[in-house]
Amino acid sequence: MADLATQPSKRKRELDAEEAEAASTEAKEAGVENGTSAPVRLPFSGFRVKKVLRESARDKIIFLHGKVNEASGDGDGEDAIVILEKTPFQVEQVAQLLMGSPELQLQFSNDIYSTYHLFPPRQLNDVKTTVVYPATEKHLEKYLRQDLHLVRETGADYKNITLPHLESQSLSIQLDDLYLIAICHRRGIRSLRDLTPEHLPLLRNILREGQEAILQRYGVKGDRLRVYLHYLPSYYHLHVHFTALGFEAPGSAVERAHLLAEVIENLECDPEHYQRRTLTFALRADDPLLQLLQEAQRS
Repeated sequence: MADLATQPSKRKRELDAEEAEAASTEAKEAGVENGTSAPVRLPFSGFRVKKVLRESARDKIIFLHGKVNEASGDGDGEDAIVILEKTPFQVEQVAQLLMGSPELQLQFSNDIYSTYHLFPPRQLNDVKTTVVYPATEKHLEKYLRQDLHLVRETGADYKNITLPHLESQSLSIQLDDLYLIAICHRRGIRSLRDLTPEHLPLLRNILREGQEAILQRYGVKGDRLRVYLHYLPSYYHLHVHFTALGFEAPGSAVERAHLLAEVIENLECDPEHYQRRTLTFALRADDPLLQLLQEAQRS
C-alpha cells in the first residue's frame, strides 16, 4: 500500500524536530512566525556575490554563492547561498497589473504587435528568496551547474556496478529531499530495477487509488495526469510522481521518467524486464557513478 500526500513541486530541506522547535521559539520571541506578512531580515549582513553557481532563463531562477558577515570585506566572512526565483502569476491579481497607468517601456512595435517591459507595483513584484546559511562545500557542490552525460546501464551494470556503488555510499531513504505524491509503505523496493510481477498488485493499487484520490480532492481526471517513476531516483525507496499534464515538473524528461502504466504493462509481458533491460539516464559530470559506468563500458 502507499500513502498519498500533497507535496511542494520544489525540493526543500526539512528541519528535524529539535531544530524546528528551536526555530519556532526564536521566531515567536522575535514576533514573527512562518507565513507571516510582517517584515523580517535576512539571517546575515552584507551579501557579497562570489560566483553564480547556476541560472536558468527558462525557469527564471538564479543560484548565487556569496560571502556574508565580513568584517572588512577581505574574504574572511561566512559562505551563504541565495536562490532568487521569479514567482508565478497569481490569477486573482493579474488584472491589477494593467489597471490605471502601468509603467511601461517599449521594446518592439510592428503593425498590431508590440512588446513592452512592464514594471509592476511593489506588492505584485515579489521574488521568492531561498537562503542556505551557513553553506558548506556539499551545499555549493549541490547547486553548482554541472555538465550532464547520458549513460546506458544494462541489467548486469546495475548488479555489478550501480548497486554496489549505492550500497557503498549508504544512501539514505530519509525523505528530506522528498517531492513525491505517493510513497510505498513496504521497504526493500529501492527502484525500478527491483520491480517484478510480485509487485504488480501494489503498482496497480498506487495507480488506481492515486488517480481516484486526486479526482476526489482536485477534480482532475486520470487522463490529465502524468504518473511516473524516476530512474535513477532521487532517493532509494519506491515512490511514484503524479503531476498535471500541463506542469513541466523537474525530472519529467524522457530519459528519467517511466510512466507507471507502461511499467505495469512491461512487467505483465516480461517478468524480468527491469532486471534485463538497458536503461538510459543522465548523470552529472562530478557523479562518481558516471566514471564507474564509463570505465566498465570502455573495458
